[in-house]
Amino acid sequence: MARKANAAAAANPGRLKQIALTYKMTRKADPKVGLIVAGVGIITLGVFLGIGFLIGHPVYLGILGFLVAFLAMAIVFGRRAEQAAFGQMEGQPGAAAAVLENVGRGWSTTPAVAMNRNQDIVHRAVGKAGIVLVAEGNPNRVKSLLAAEKKKMARILPDIPVHDIIVGTGEGEVPLKKVRTTLLKFPRVLAGPQVTVVNDRLRAMGDLMSNMPLPKGPMPKGMKMPRGGKMR
Repeated sequence: MARKANAAAAANPGRLKQIALTYKMTRKADPKVGLIVAGVGIITLGVFLGIGFLIGHPVYLGILGFLVAFLAMAIVFGRRAEQAAFGQMEGQPGAAAAVLENVGRGWSTTPAVAMNRNQDIVHRAVGKAGIVLVAEGNPNRVKSLLAAEKKKMARILPDIPVHDIIVGTGEGEVPLKKVRTTLLKFPRVLAGPQVTVVNDRLRAMGDLMSNMPLPKGPMPKGMKMPRGGKMR
């Protein structure tokens, strides 16, 4: 029991520090976040207190209002922090991979299964909806990457549905903040064991990141690419 208590005590400062760091990062992109979250809490508590005085139970409604206000503040802060994070990631190479990594249980992600010399990238996610290829970069260039990758998937896993998403703000593209919801809207057609089989087949096939070491940061100017401009 003592060890659990010590562990909880040690974890709390870490959580508080993380919340404080998240707030600072959010405030840079959303300067009014503090006022909005505080306003939500005050209004929620005020409504419950008002109802409490009207029905003659201000203490009970005050306690309930405090709990509900805290929950409302947490929800509002979480959403605005998420929006701020997406705003900061928008347009950054690899941002879609970060979103895919946090889709949730039942999905496995392989970043950068295809890339060209312009650093247009295709990521792959596998779940009960099948295979989803998520491309980020120039819309005209990534289409050829997607076509090549879909052709490869059809050859290796002909009976598995393959969807594709191009991340962006143009017509027919999916904004970064909507990638997760778009992924989850695809119809579920595979059972759990089938997903495992698909992952095993793809893992055995290998991918860009496991077969070829890539330098961190911008691609060196003198680095030559294979013919066709694709890394495989």
